[in-house]
Amino acid sequence: MDNNFIITISRGYGSGGKVIGKKLAKEFKIPYYDSEILKMASEESGINEALFAKADEKVDGFSFLRALPKKGAFEGGLISPSSPDFVSKENLFNYQAHVLRNLAGKESFIVIGRAADYILDGYPNLVRVHVYAPFEDCVKTVCDMFSVDKKEAKKRIKTIDKERGDFYKYYTGNNWQSPENYDLIFNTSKTGWDNCAKLIKSYVKLKIKESEKNEKK
Repeated sequence: MDNNFIITISRGYGSGGKVIGKKLAKEFKIPYYDSEILKMASEESGINEALFAKADEKVDGFSFLRALPKKGAFEGGLISPSSPDFVSKENLFNYQAHVLRNLAGKESFIVIGRAADYILDGYPNLVRVHVYAPFEDCVKTVCDMFSVDKKEAKKRIKTIDKERGDFYKYYTGNNWQSPENYDLIFNTSKTGWDNCAKLIKSYVKLKIKESEKNEKK
């Protein structure tokens, strides 16, 4: 039985998703991927990394409103370099998806955001996590972590969460915060970042144990 596993973490801005992901990566001694996915996609495609960064977890508002796909824009295929659409936002997303799927075939890892829960759906031992916290708690976290005032923190949270929701909707056709997308959902204000990491770790171990049991049947 292949005991590799993948943890995807979708997170509201200021809810602690990255901190939890890094804690888990340290506990399990496995890779943690965030913006590293953009670098890998750039290296594989030859497309400038700055273009990936510009489109990272966001979609252009005007095109999003005018051309929102009913079932999601992601179809999985890579567009040829000879095509005028080679550097389109759809192909940038496709390359990130391609990188994630290649990694999923080789190793255990943790990945933050980028609709990874949707891209990797169906892979063995996939654990899809979403974390959130009440708005005012997120404001305090952003103020403390980035040394900004409340006004700036509120602006960042509203903007970034909207971008993440629009990004998810555009490529998957689904609602970013819908519970059906995830195996585990935590309110980090109630659970705490450390306890979230512990509970996710326990769930992963149970999932692997159950997979091994089913394999022996």
